[in-house]
Amino acid sequence: QVQLVESGGGLVQPGGSLRLSCGASTSIFSFYAMGWYRQAPGKQRELVGSMSTSGSTNYADSVKGRFTISRNSAKNTMYLQMNRIQPEDTAVYYCNRLLKTLFLPWGQGTQVTVSS
Repeated sequence: QVQLVESGGGLVQPGGSLRLSCGASTSIFSFYAMGWYRQAPGKQRELVGSMSTSGSTNYADSVKGRFTISRNSAKNTMYLQMNRIQPEDTAVYYCNRLLKTLFLPWGQGTQVTVSS
């Protein structure tokens, strides 16, 4: 079974930046479309952005222009660069496959807390 581990979250001030990492136990990013998801307090889990097997990316309107997804194939790692962070970005962030039918079990994610 493929294992995914999210890291890099923490406390950040509005306008600040963080880089989240999603490490995989195998080179899945070349074979499966992947997504970054987040769940804010009192809200459903939502898709933040995605990356295709070819490396093409898409983003939710709420983060477009502020967040960037990238990957390092040699390290089996996908990243979420978060810039100009807003209080509304406070959430637990997860990575998983993009297709619901191919979801792996959800991990603990990594907490991003935005506060001044």
